[in-house]
Amino acid sequence: MKDLGAKHLAGGEGVQLFGLLNFYLEQEQRYQPREKGLILMEATPENDNTLCSRLRNAKVEDLRSLTNFFGSGTETFVLAVNILDRFLALMKVKPKHLSCIGVCCFLLAARLAEEEGDVPPTHDVIRISQCKCTASDIKRMEKIISEKLHYELEATTALNFLHLYHAIVFCHTSERKEILSLDKLEAQLKACNCRVVFSKARPSVLALCLLNLEIETIKSVELLEILLLVKKHLKLSDTEFFYWRGLVSKCLAEYSSPRCCKPDLKKLVWIVSRRTAQNLHSSYYSVPELPTIPEGGCFDGSESEDSGEDMSCGEESLSSSPPSDQECTFFFDFQVAQTLCFPP
Repeated sequence: MKDLGAKHLAGGEGVQLFGLLNFYLEQEQRYQPREKGLILMEATPENDNTLCSRLRNAKVEDLRSLTNFFGSGTETFVLAVNILDRFLALMKVKPKHLSCIGVCCFLLAARLAEEEGDVPPTHDVIRISQCKCTASDIKRMEKIISEKLHYELEATTALNFLHLYHAIVFCHTSERKEILSLDKLEAQLKACNCRVVFSKARPSVLALCLLNLEIETIKSVELLEILLLVKKHLKLSDTEFFYWRGLVSKCLAEYSSPRCCKPDLKKLVWIVSRRTAQNLHSSYYSVPELPTIPEGGCFDGSESEDSGEDMSCGEESLSSSPPSDQECTFFFDFQVAQTLCFPP
């Protein structure tokens, strides 16, 4: 901590923050995915029997959609991606198993990061993700993932460093915290997580690059000076820093481009059997008769509740009759689809 100078470590809070930073730096390598496994994934051509980087990136986008749908925090998503990458870099996984593995990573991360009452039930996650596996399959796969990772699932991630850097920077400046939005930084981190190349970066470096680019955007010389002192404390070479900073800048530029096909353009698709489809259609078109509202406007609470339930029927907009005897697809154009979208 001597590198920062006394004036930048005024007060006990600064000492505690840098103590936590040193602890994170000691831990980060322990939770890094195997680089050889990630490189092999990137070099693998696309086919039905091997896992390539495109399939991995698509699965991470699915994880992000699940996180948004169930209202889970950024920590759950980032931790799920870390568990996924560590497992994929360690094991030879077939593409047909990736859907089940993704659901397991999400559930494992949610149990660690969310309050007990906020962890979605396994059956709900299976239904929403359409992973075509049973609760027993999920339980077995969770056990396999946990064992292969030696039950070390609660990792030190780039999100930990991002929050810590943010606290360190504003611990040593009079600037208002509102000028550097953590929500925006977290959104940028999520965009980077959707590309496997950033799983090869050290979490401390990835977080530093994100914060550096954002500080340059707001043109705060004071914040930039503090961040450069943090970089010096990390003993990070200019070569490594500018290499990852360039990749992060390119990623964020592409993601913000109107030509980028973001997941928020997708609709939520449900695939159901013909029999289920017929039941859905009959229930959709058979709207129950609503109770008459008294002219005086006075009715008891039970009638009010019943009326509310009846009025909610038929909100879903279904497609026309299913053409196939086997299965059919419905497109739901309502708020659930919006919930699954990536933020802009």
